[in-house]
Amino acid sequence: MSLRVGLVGAGGVGARHGRTLTGLDGVELVGVTDAVPHAAAALAAELGVPAVDDVGRLLGSSLDAVWLCVPPFAHGELELTVVRAGLPLFVEKPLGAGRAVAEEVAAAVADAGVPTATGYHWRHLDTVTAARAVCAAAPPRLVSATWLDKVPPPAWWARAERSGGQVVEQATHVLDLARLLAGEVAEVQAVAAPSSAEGRDVDDATAAVLRFASGAVGTLTAACAQPAKTRAGIELSCAGAAVELTETSLAVTTAAGTERSEPAVDARTAVDRAFVDLLVGGTRAGGLVDYAEALRTHRLAVAIAESARTGEPVRP
Repeated sequence: MSLRVGLVGAGGVGARHGRTLTGLDGVELVGVTDAVPHAAAALAAELGVPAVDDVGRLLGSSLDAVWLCVPPFAHGELELTVVRAGLPLFVEKPLGAGRAVAEEVAAAVADAGVPTATGYHWRHLDTVTAARAVCAAAPPRLVSATWLDKVPPPAWWARAERSGGQVVEQATHVLDLARLLAGEVAEVQAVAAPSSAEGRDVDDATAAVLRFASGAVGTLTAACAQPAKTRAGIELSCAGAAVELTETSLAVTTAAGTERSEPAVDARTAVDRAFVDLLVGGTRAGGLVDYAEALRTHRLAVAIAESARTGEPVRP
């Protein structure tokens, strides 16, 4: 029997998941819904599935799971509706524009006990697995996370109350790697360069100092005012090794020299396949990030944004 799933969100990320889901064996995409009806209709037509008027009607389609791929400001009641229906839930990152909604959803998920997964697809890269092994053997002492990019096209992204800002919406991927490879962050201190663009209140740039519970120290640098994406990744100076990791490459330097590799895994497909495999066979892939684990990364991103706004250190 096929796993019957519904898709909420027909934007760029939702479309990517929809295309992946329709290409997976054993999965039936039952329908697509979106707050913008013509977006749902267009994607549904492309995928050859029905466009559904609203989430309530979608949940009435005898679903086995829901993929929720909506902008940060739209999170909250959608997740709670799915959880109240007792359905497993895949949620794209970030979990919200701020912290309160994510905390409420996390509590509801824990009470309901439904399986969850989130869109931290980098964790499925085999290069991330390799970097994790290096860092386990040679603990990181200095961490440098970077995201240097342009402003994405959606209008909501430029407004902090709707996107959460660049650190929350974009740089969350490299913050998740920082946690994975170097452990939890105990305290952050951040500053920001305000927006230089009319109509955008998302800061041009953010710089933060991170103090890890392990004793390691680190930085996050993020910028969105440049004309194109030039860098997104993490560098770690370890006790006996150096690691440079992006979504498309890994370099590990030891006393024997530098070894470079590229991922053999399509992480954007693997993240969906992993949740399907969990729901069908009960097998949990090592890279699968459930809602509770994603919340720890979200708290870190929100803490950095709060510190940049207040000028005060914040403990995530």
